[in-house]
Amino acid sequence: MHEPAPSAFILGGAHGALVIARSLARRGIAVDIVANHPLPLFSRHIRRRYAWDGSGAGTLPQLLALARDEGLAGTVLFAGGDAEVRFIAENHAALASVFRLTTPPWEALQNLFDKRLMQSHAAALGIDVPLAWTPHDRGELDTLPLRFPLVLKPAVRTVENAFTLAKAWRADDRASLLSRFDDAAALVGVDAIVLQELIPGGGEAQYSYAVVCDRGRPVAELTARRRRQYPVEFGYTSTFVETVDCPPVADAGRRLLASLDYTGIAEVEFKRDPRDGRYKLLDVNARIWTWAGLGAAAGVDFPDALWRLACGEPAAAARSTRDVAWLHASRDLVAAAHEMLRGRLTPAAWLRSLARPLTFAAFALDDPLPGLIELPLALWRALTRRLPIVAAELWHKLMRGDPTPVTPAPDSPCSPSRLRRRTSSGRAG
Repeated sequence: MHEPAPSAFILGGAHGALVIARSLARRGIAVDIVANHPLPLFSRHIRRRYAWDGSGAGTLPQLLALARDEGLAGTVLFAGGDAEVRFIAENHAALASVFRLTTPPWEALQNLFDKRLMQSHAAALGIDVPLAWTPHDRGELDTLPLRFPLVLKPAVRTVENAFTLAKAWRADDRASLLSRFDDAAALVGVDAIVLQELIPGGGEAQYSYAVVCDRGRPVAELTARRRRQYPVEFGYTSTFVETVDCPPVADAGRRLLASLDYTGIAEVEFKRDPRDGRYKLLDVNARIWTWAGLGAAAGVDFPDALWRLACGEPAAAARSTRDVAWLHASRDLVAAAHEMLRGRLTPAAWLRSLARPLTFAAFALDDPLPGLIELPLALWRALTRRLPIVAAELWHKLMRGDPTPVTPAPDSPCSPSRLRRRTSSGRAG
């Protein structure tokens, strides 16, 4: 057994890492972070900041060495993103010898991490899923009973490129499918592509069951609706999320996680199909999500529940008790403008949606700096990181004769060659 945990340690992440840091620091818990995104580094609630420097193997021994050198034994380790979740899960035993973990081992996660396994497992439980196909080669597209329009999705997200960043690519006919399929195959390989029916509707039809579980039993939970998202059709991120009461979504989410005896945090995403009224499973995030700050505003503090679970502290079951919403202000302006241009939203309806208690993606009264720098930071990252990725993939599409795709190395905190302390206190330099 570890001694009582003196602090929390966050591995990667952006808005979700900010939610964790604020929740725990407000309880008097010291929070350190290894950051691959600059946003949480500006939080006054972060005690010590570290940066990944370089790439290559050796991540695990260097993280263990950091824990030894900085006195982090017994610290509660939080994953900020998908890559970090997988890294912790695949090295569970070694990390559990030093840290208190909030991530389950890989054998408990793999049915959620891979969309193919997730849909198969959910369907066996009687949970509704979209029609989906997993072709083994291009020629198999001629034999599958495909229905257009459909979307192409990566089965797993282990690298960053135009396909994995887009979340989904739409195909309205065979010609567009073949073009998209070739592009996706060049980026992630044929075996990592899932074809899925396109369920009509936008963000307003997407629902989530958010929960912290202890061996399949919910200890903190709520259901929410993604009212708006950006981009509008296939949202890379939510821009406006509201708490809702949706028993079918909660029931399906509980059954899925209970079947896996799941311990940890999860967001289970569904979309209501207007053609049959069923809520169909889209995805499962086994880590903190962007709008997780909505939980505390609704009376369900997810990082706190996860902390107590990792430390063995008793925690009464918590469910949403307040009608509140979460807003990513800068992106919601863009998303709302798109909806207005489509005639699906009026300015008055947009203003009414904001007339309720709100919590924000980055801004907080006791921690204002992340909210103030978020917009210029997002613009800077778009220019220096995402646009070069998209440009590289577009160039590859134009140069189809070249068999080697131009794919930038992933910007992930799970493949460093060295760790270094960024600052001991204050903002990152």
